[in-house]
Amino acid sequence: MSKNNQLRDVFDAIADPTRRRLIRLLAETEEKPLHELTAQFSMGRTAVSKHLNVLKEAGLVLERKVGRETRFRLNAAPLKEIQDWVAFYGKFWSANMLRLNQLLEEEEI
Repeated sequence: MSKNNQLRDVFDAIADPTRRRLIRLLAETEEKPLHELTAQFSMGRTAVSKHLNVLKEAGLVLERKVGRETRFRLNAAPLKEIQDWVAFYGKFWSANMLRLNQLLEEEEI
């Protein structure tokens, strides 16, 4: 569990392509109601709600009630954990590619 006391691991939450698509849709706008999100998928409202619940448990999605409608918005802060993880391996690959480049240059001489 991460520092902000999330119920679900952020990596687990983004592992599913449907949830990654939901994140993208929510990133494109301030907030969206459930029926607009559901219209973007070939699945029912209940299935989309289940995916949104996984994202909420990971802290990636926030919701608010507006009358009878539930609106969802992205909370991108937990994605920093993923960015940090990828950045670490980015340094690893950069260093290895530099070494490979040096090795190839030495072989050309």
